[in-house]
Amino acid sequence: MTLRAFMHRIAVLAVFAVLLSGCDQGNPLTVVKAVAAGVPTLAPFFDEGSGIGKDTTTVRSQAVRGSLQQGDTPGLYGGSKQPTICDVAKLERFLTDPVNHKKAQAWADVLNIDTDGIPEYLDRLTPVLLRHDTLVKNHDYKKEKAVPYNSLLQAGIAILVDEQGLPAVKCSCGNPLRPFEGDTGRISVQFEDGNKKWAGYERKSVVAVKPAPRKLERIALVDVHEPARGIERPVGTSGEKDATFNAKKPRVVPELAGATFAQARRELIDAGLAAGYAGEGAPPDGARVTATDPPAGSELAFGQYVMLTVAGGKGSTSGGGTGPTTTPPPPPPSSGSPTPPTSKPPSSSGKPGGTSSAPPSASASPSSGKPKPRDSSSPPPSSTAPDSPSRSPSPSPQKSSSPPPPTSAPVTSSAPPPPQPPPPPPPPSTSSAPTTGGPPTVTSQPAASEPASSEPATGGPSATVAA
Repeated sequence: MTLRAFMHRIAVLAVFAVLLSGCDQGNPLTVVKAVAAGVPTLAPFFDEGSGIGKDTTTVRSQAVRGSLQQGDTPGLYGGSKQPTICDVAKLERFLTDPVNHKKAQAWADVLNIDTDGIPEYLDRLTPVLLRHDTLVKNHDYKKEKAVPYNSLLQAGIAILVDEQGLPAVKCSCGNPLRPFEGDTGRISVQFEDGNKKWAGYERKSVVAVKPAPRKLERIALVDVHEPARGIERPVGTSGEKDATFNAKKPRVVPELAGATFAQARRELIDAGLAAGYAGEGAPPDGARVTATDPPAGSELAFGQYVMLTVAGGKGSTSGGGTGPTTTPPPPPPSSGSPTPPTSKPPSSSGKPGGTSSAPPSASASPSSGKPKPRDSSSPPPSSTAPDSPSRSPSPSPQKSSSPPPPTSAPVTSSAPPPPQPPPPPPPPSTSSAPTTGGPPTVTSQPAASEPASSEPATGGPSATVAA
């Protein structure tokens, strides 16, 4: 091959690579550095031989059902009978030693605290072992500064987590950790610097952690060596106050159909189960759950996943189901334009008389129109707004004790008027009453002073309309 032909081929390959990369310019891949358990960091904050923490190299990453999980997800983290997987007291002594002030300052800056607040901050951290290959923003120490980089920590690595379950410190080297900020579905993991691809690594088992919505008092762990042994560890302790429980004891899947995704996740966590979803992104918190797998009433072990299906999608952040579950605004009142006569009461002018069986509240599921007892006790904030506009007609017209207006007395409330013979030529007249001396009898047209829809139908509202 001549030099000219070789250069031509290189140019063609370069153009082809540019064209391929152009397809993902709006959402490029995030480069992530793999960090294997037991492999020393090249630029650590602290000497890894000092014994601050020790990884467990025999842990295999567990399967996940949704790459973004909350810090309070049952079974997200693990533990063991060894109480000193991370020596927090030794880490505190190192950071508060005046000799290490520059490192302490860089360390504290990453976590948005002052150096004086380091002891108090460390007292609130809890040592755990990763049960999943976990994405984080890691930090090396170079030239007296903390240098951030995205990394994938292998399952079995010992870390400290904060009060909301977020990874905060890598124990073996003391490097501060922050939440991963990239797209978990678009990463390029690099295995280098002695971090070879480990056994059991699967791209679909990678997880990132987002903060729990409330501060935790205890963290529910699974013993990485004895999976049937559950561990309840008080936040801020290192294992000396652990309480154990049977992780294999069956947990019952609650009834979640009609709940919001956030509410369903909360109920599963309270039951000792994890919320799973399909797709790369978690559904919006307000998306309505339509089904679970396995169904309600099924029994699972602690920390197992219950797959949630939401209306309008399976977990896409761009269309996670909020569209079909949002109640549309009510149409303009029918009093502005007369309704032509039909063989049945008109139903296009909003809700026909409201719902007499239940007051308008957030306990009705927007997707089904049926009342949901669960929400009546603790309705999610996002579910009250869509229901209230379309269920606001005053119930006063339904009361039989309130006399109708004089001009609408002849209008019937439920049945259409009986068929009449063709009207005679002008002047107009009715077959049952003269045009003067009293209110007109409506035979072929609605009363001019009030539309026919002013009286609610006595047969009750249609369930399909209430949706």
